[in-house]
Amino acid sequence: MPNNYTYTYTFTAIINYWKLIITTNVINIMDYNVYLLATDPNNPCRDVIHSRDTGLKIRVYCLTEDRFTPTESEIQLYGYANAKLYAFETINITADDSLDVVGAIQWYADYIEFPEMEILPEDPRGSQNIAM
Repeated sequence: MPNNYTYTYTFTAIINYWKLIITTNVINIMDYNVYLLATDPNNPCRDVIHSRDTGLKIRVYCLTEDRFTPTESEIQLYGYANAKLYAFETINITADDSLDVVGAIQWYADYIEFPEMEILPEDPRGSQNIAM
């Protein structure tokens, strides 16, 4: 089972899954994507997930509090955590970064201490884009 290590700087960075493989006198370190979180101190629902190693950025919206209108050229995914509905929208997505989107959202779910968040491909509210 991977371990999570937490570091606090101006923004929070969590190393998400360092796995040590120890074999006869050889230690291999397999690292996975490292994500950083930019937060707005005035609005806790305006987080942005950044990949340290790629150009991936994902804006987080709390749909129970914020209006959200999806951008056609971006990827949107949704998830419930702690009775809140979240929308996750990429920022200037590239083909190379698209494979890491779900991993970044899973990292965020761990960060907000709701690792069982189900990631949904469509807005479960239907065609609404207003706060509940």
